[in-house]
Amino acid sequence: MKEQLQALVSIYIDLQNANSIKHLGSQLLEFAKVEGSLIDAKIYYNSLCPDQVSAKNKLQSLGFKCIDVPCPLKNSADNQLMADFVNDLYRNRPPDTAILVSGDGDFVNSVRNLKDRGKKVIVFAQRGNVKQKLKELVGSDFHFLDELPSLIAAKTQQQIENVQCHLTYNEAVEYLIEAIKTALSKGKGTGLGFINNLMLQLFPKYQGVTFVCQHQGKTFSRFSELVKAAVKDGKILLQDQQLFVIEADRLSA
Repeated sequence: MKEQLQALVSIYIDLQNANSIKHLGSQLLEFAKVEGSLIDAKIYYNSLCPDQVSAKNKLQSLGFKCIDVPCPLKNSADNQLMADFVNDLYRNRPPDTAILVSGDGDFVNSVRNLKDRGKKVIVFAQRGNVKQKLKELVGSDFHFLDELPSLIAAKTQQQIENVQCHLTYNEAVEYLIEAIKTALSKGKGTGLGFINNLMLQLFPKYQGVTFVCQHQGKTFSRFSELVKAAVKDGKILLQDQQLFVIEADRLSA
């Protein structure tokens, strides 16, 4: 179910064009998993080239699928990559996002083909080895390989903030007021601990104050902090360690 809600991601690496990826394989996999659910990670190389074989062996140990195109003709591996890049659109589980590791201008048409079909294409290239047309085509989804560590850090932090702050302060106060009213209607006490537990029972979206946005991405660390903020804003009353709702007629008096 979780995978169905995530974008499906495939990686395609042109090893001849971006040999420095051999030092960043694990970071690329991590980046892809932040983007969504990784379903494929392919490396295209030529076993007739010793430097490509060495890099391929290192990446294969990380779980990359290595596709050998042992042909002396120039761009033979590129041609196989381009074919798979487009053909994968028609398989049972086509990727929603394609990560291409190459700065080769030969991929411009293939990238445009995927984008025209509504796919997201992210390109990583080696500095000093990228064609401007390819860079311009993908725009903000173009990155240099040495930016991978900082990109992962930024995306991970964003995910943490999105998970932590999935309930606004105003929503939490509404739940708080409703929980107090419910407790009072049943003749129950309205101590902080009881009301917090009642909110958890009544409102599935509320998973504790550490998921309530306070300001600028920060969250409340304790339930008493949420209560203190609501009291300060005139939303509720705290008296003798019991919580009460400030009724509208009292506010207008």
